[in-house]
Amino acid sequence: MLTRRAAFAATLATAGTAAQAQTEGPYPNRPVRFIIPAAPGGPTDVMARVVSAGLNVKFGQPAVIVNRAGAGGMIGSDMVARAAPDGYTLLVTSSSTLSIVPHLTRKPLYDPLKDFSPIALIASAPNVLVVHPSVPAHSVKQLVQLARAQPGLLNVASNGSGTLSHLTAELFKIQTGINLVHIPYKGGPPAVVDLVAGQVSMLFAALPTVLPQVRSGRLRMLGVTGDKRIAAVKEIPTVAESLPGFESVQWWGLLAPAAMASELVEKLNGEVTRAISDPDIRTRFSGEGAEAQGGSAKDFALYMKSDFERWGKVVKEAGIFAE
Repeated sequence: MLTRRAAFAATLATAGTAAQAQTEGPYPNRPVRFIIPAAPGGPTDVMARVVSAGLNVKFGQPAVIVNRAGAGGMIGSDMVARAAPDGYTLLVTSSSTLSIVPHLTRKPLYDPLKDFSPIALIASAPNVLVVHPSVPAHSVKQLVQLARAQPGLLNVASNGSGTLSHLTAELFKIQTGINLVHIPYKGGPPAVVDLVAGQVSMLFAALPTVLPQVRSGRLRMLGVTGDKRIAAVKEIPTVAESLPGFESVQWWGLLAPAAMASELVEKLNGEVTRAISDPDIRTRFSGEGAEAQGGSAKDFALYMKSDFERWGKVVKEAGIFAE
């Protein structure tokens, strides 16, 4: 059943498509707004600017970047959910905003599976598991054995309560049955600083934030949380090689308000796929620790649903309460 917002959007889509055909001509013939529910300079901002630039070149219309951070990404995302589904207001966001935040909020501003039209999966990036060198474990298996032998000995830092870093640690605890004391920080950099100083034992972090410390020997990398190894550290196994089924990735996607015309969804999907196939774009994503994805809009919708349900289960099993 459609939500009231989605039903209203469907009505707007039907009317808007007809009006566009009669008065506007081919899409787009005016600037397109890209709403980013995060501050400038971060990975989501980078993804949005890369994709919007590619569409700008293709369509010849200006791309207007609008950063609307706040409330874990809900403010900017809600702007798009309320917009007309005419293709002139688009959302570039991450899995944190759509797969995690709604589970941690008593009254989320939107339903991520009903209030948006998924267009394309732009990129994804796994985290990596790193420990301080003083931790006597050189593999995921040894780490789990150590935690079982000495319960409460190890603690795990995170980028903050409710972040992907935190929930990845909770997923690790659930699947291994070990006890780890959670130490939340206000962001990744302070967590890394304390890990390097030996104030905490381990951390699930984005590769670019810890790779220099790993290469200098100040941290030890034990595993990659994605379903395959990373080329930059191909000698490091996935966590799943020791813990089958374990997977945690951050992803970024392009979405529109619910009920946007399927023809427009497919048009934008094709252009995003073309843009992120460029070798220079893939290299730039790699610098963010990410890999370009693509695929159909339908595949992206199914992936979103699966990821949303995955983290909902983790939040429930870990006993994390909505605020």
